[in-house]
Amino acid sequence: MGKVYYVSKNMGLGMLILAVTALAIIIALSIAYDKERAKNQGKPGDEASEGTTMPTPSTTPFTPKEPWDRYRLPDSIIPIAYNVTLWPRLEPNTDGLYVFTGQSAVVFKCVKETDLIIIHARKLNFTTFLGHHVKLSGLGDATVPAIQKTWLVEKTEYLVIQLSSRLTMGAPYLLHSEFLGELADDLEGFYRSEYTEDGVKKVVATSQMQATYARKTFPCFDEPAMKAVFNVTIIHKPGTVALSNGKENDSVIDGVPVKVTTFEPTERMSTYVLAFIVTDFGYIQSNQNNLMIRIWAKRNAIADRQGDYALNVTGPILQFYEQYYNTTYPLSKSDQIALPDFNAGAMENWGLVTYRETALLFDPMLSSTGNKERVTTVISHELAHMWFGNLVTLRWWNDLWLNEGFASYVEYLGADYAEPSWNIKDHIILYDVQKVFAVDALASSHPLSRQEEEVNDPAQISEMFNTISYSKVCSPEKFTQYPMQDLLQTYFIYYYIIICPFHMIEHTPGIHIPHSVHDIMNRWTLQMGFPVVTIDTRTGSISQKHFLLDPDSVVDRPSQFNYTWFVPIKWMKTGVEQQQYWLLHETVSGEDWVLANTNVSGYFRVNYDLGNWDRLLSLLNTDHQALSVINRAQVIDDAFNLARATIISTTLALRTTKYLSKERNYIPWESALRNLDYYILMFDRTEVYGALQAYLKKQIQPLFDHFKILTANWTKVPEGHTDQYNEINAIGIACSVGVEGCRELINSWYRQWMENPGQNPIHPNLKSTVYCNAIAFGGVQEWDFAWRMFKNTTLASEASRLRSAMACTKAPWLLNRYLDYTLDPTKIRKQDTTSTIQYIARNVVGMPLAWNFVRARWSYIFEQFGKGSFSFANLVNGITKRFSSEFELQELKKFKEDNFHVGFGSATMALEQAIEKTTANIKWLTENKAEVLKWFTEEST
Repeated sequence: MGKVYYVSKNMGLGMLILAVTALAIIIALSIAYDKERAKNQGKPGDEASEGTTMPTPSTTPFTPKEPWDRYRLPDSIIPIAYNVTLWPRLEPNTDGLYVFTGQSAVVFKCVKETDLIIIHARKLNFTTFLGHHVKLSGLGDATVPAIQKTWLVEKTEYLVIQLSSRLTMGAPYLLHSEFLGELADDLEGFYRSEYTEDGVKKVVATSQMQATYARKTFPCFDEPAMKAVFNVTIIHKPGTVALSNGKENDSVIDGVPVKVTTFEPTERMSTYVLAFIVTDFGYIQSNQNNLMIRIWAKRNAIADRQGDYALNVTGPILQFYEQYYNTTYPLSKSDQIALPDFNAGAMENWGLVTYRETALLFDPMLSSTGNKERVTTVISHELAHMWFGNLVTLRWWNDLWLNEGFASYVEYLGADYAEPSWNIKDHIILYDVQKVFAVDALASSHPLSRQEEEVNDPAQISEMFNTISYSKVCSPEKFTQYPMQDLLQTYFIYYYIIICPFHMIEHTPGIHIPHSVHDIMNRWTLQMGFPVVTIDTRTGSISQKHFLLDPDSVVDRPSQFNYTWFVPIKWMKTGVEQQQYWLLHETVSGEDWVLANTNVSGYFRVNYDLGNWDRLLSLLNTDHQALSVINRAQVIDDAFNLARATIISTTLALRTTKYLSKERNYIPWESALRNLDYYILMFDRTEVYGALQAYLKKQIQPLFDHFKILTANWTKVPEGHTDQYNEINAIGIACSVGVEGCRELINSWYRQWMENPGQNPIHPNLKSTVYCNAIAFGGVQEWDFAWRMFKNTTLASEASRLRSAMACTKAPWLLNRYLDYTLDPTKIRKQDTTSTIQYIARNVVGMPLAWNFVRARWSYIFEQFGKGSFSFANLVNGITKRFSSEFELQELKKFKEDNFHVGFGSATMALEQAIEKTTANIKWLTENKAEVLKWFTEEST
């Protein structure tokens, strides 16, 4: 069970004062609503009220002078408990706006004498009390200073209360406010989501508080360390249900046409994991050891049993984590809900986890194996946060990796427990390790743990939700070798949370490390990047160097460790595992082949002398199964990236793909295709592309034939989990490079579906590939059919597939029309806008269209999506992936210059990285184009 928290006599008195009757709340909120509507004929959130000052925009650098000019809260006050009452209106008011009204009363303690109360508030219109935004009272014997004045600060998103004298240190106080906000469709804070079911438009009031949006819902101390207990009441109309973090208690008051739902007090927790929802969704339920588990979704989705799979895996995953953490699940219920509009993939609100529909719902007849895996891993990731992140929490967002990095690792363990036949732990090399290598090899990367002063405003906080924070995890083997019972306690010791296994290593007999845990781990957490370890088998020497994708790039960020690391090296010689070394002591020479970083147990790349590279490539060509599938993928990925960094030749890297005609396993093939994708992006507008396609056709043909036989001419589904993925690769690549019979197969399936829309003959695993290729091969008829199916489908994963596939058309006018659709929320949901533009930019025809589209509308796009969205950086990354000419580089720099006054928000770092990557692409293309053309031409004959 969760921790029990006790309050003092004075605090108990405060709680009693907070416990007003439900009827009084309703009346007060109704009056507040009417007053504010009369006073504010404009849009709620204008923040124009008595005592409010609005800062004047300035182009000069901002230097904080006053406490309210700083983005971090003062350390003079800590919250103890909140009473929050919210009343969302699910129908527009006379001004055509959806709004909510609310009351908040926060009990706080003064820990340092101060005459200022600074609390977060954004886009809220306050009811004033004697000209002030709030009322202040003392609890017990506390002396209450008079409020001198109050005002709102837009830049730092504060409500400031200036007192006539100081608060008493150690004394408790109560701050009361009443307010009105817009229930907008902006996917932030308390917002609305709309959908149509059985021809009826429906509205959901829902929330997303992470990272800095709770302040948009009610005044609060909106920092992760400012934990408190929350007592929540939601007023809503009959026929709807209200949900929050705790278990609900419904009540109906005679004579009042609303329901009042109160919730059990929360555990002590951060504002960013709060959740408030009002909906008419349905649910399914199970109970596990007196724990209530529910899956919520649209009624039709529940009726179609799309929530069954999520319900079936939630119990086992929670059970696994209880054993893994040696700590009982801390709450009395676990709700998970699939929302029609949700900006992130999912959010770990404590006790009420919110998801995109594609991340929670699974139809056993219509969804693919990939959809099933996504549901499992996302659920596993979010439930991991119920302990790591929620029960114990980072102090500030600069250490976000402590939450997300750990959850990204253990999601594999939870998913593996739920679906052991998938061997999903092997996928970490593709989904996380190789993914983060690509970003961390840039000079514009950042350390896992940044300085607190580097992460201040909401845009900087949102930037932390990136690949580095999520995927730069410690090596898997270190987590599975040691028990976890002390891990939660260790969490509180700065960044030793994830390093805990090393802490245990220090005290494990027979295991030795060369330096203290502190010295070893500081080099991995406090400096960015990673090393390339070079092993010379002729001399036995080993060396390391900071790996940079562009060796000429300038690293502006200094490191006290001079970018060197303590590197544990696991290795094998001629197939035999050797003792782990922190330095390689033995000389290896002659005919022996050496492979270091076995099963990618360490976070580094490996280079060898040319002789050992030749021996490894010979091994791949003659007996590739002598290496594990993970190490086959590693050799390919290391070689391609070492070549891009000019450490080895490009032709050596390309030679690692020659054996692929014999490879049947998914992980090496996927690793190779991801690396060859860079060549496609660089060369699909040049004469090299024809030779590249011819080579790929030669290599993919045996895999295509293999699956044609295995599936009995495409009539059966492969049994193996990864075989199903590799069948998709085989068909997708084969069709793109013109393998005989592939295009005809795709077109026949799609044509059958067009002739009988109610009976789709395409297996769910193959739908994405078939849809994309059929639309690419076809014209307006194929596109318009996909659009109709997209608008009519009730399954979110099917809509997602079609939305991506429609970006595959080669017709510019269709792509331009589709781009226009992305900014029309009646056609493309706001949550899908940026990803749809990225899909279009992925198309070689669509890339310049998407670039022009975004540049022409940057101010609007930034205002709508860029200030705090975690995914906004992906828009810049996606559009600029193909940039590789001096002209495109200058356009990119001009775009930065022209829009400096607008800003780039959470995409600021992504823009710098785009410039860095484009510069590297230009150089690489100049140096390698002729050589690559020659190699592909020779090898494709």
